[in-house]
Amino acid sequence: MGAELVELQLPARPDVLSLARLVVAAVVSIEPLFDEERIDDLRLALSEACTNAIDAQIRAGPPAVDEPITIRCSVDEGRAEIEVRDRGTGFDPGSLAPHPPVSDPARLDFERGLGIPLIRLLSDKVEFRPTPTGTYVTMTFDARPFPSDGLM
Repeated sequence: MGAELVELQLPARPDVLSLARLVVAAVVSIEPLFDEERIDDLRLALSEACTNAIDAQIRAGPPAVDEPITIRCSVDEGRAEIEVRDRGTGFDPGSLAPHPPVSDPARLDFERGLGIPLIRLLSDKVEFRPTPTGTYVTMTFDARPFPSDGLM
């Protein structure tokens, strides 16, 4: 099978998140090595990356808020790579303050800011590339091997 590639350009509005998840999940499901659980991981990470992209463009104001966010998804041989690009002001995720551990009650004080740690947790590889004209987030997901039940 050759690589499947889809590119979406969607308005920077929260109501497009469900469309992005639907299209990307459909593309990834073409690859038989991806099970539903792994596709769910991918959907959640995509939602977080898109939400951050939309927020960045809204905060940047005109003309960025009127530009689309771009989502590229390629799938080939048990691997999916998703890139989300915004046209905000760019930021360095390494400069974010760390959150308390999940077991710390102080973690409940954080209503926002969990998206990037979640993306890092769910992706096999993630890269954030801030530029003067926005941020690129590239997430790589490897299909998980199906559990062996010992039956042949």
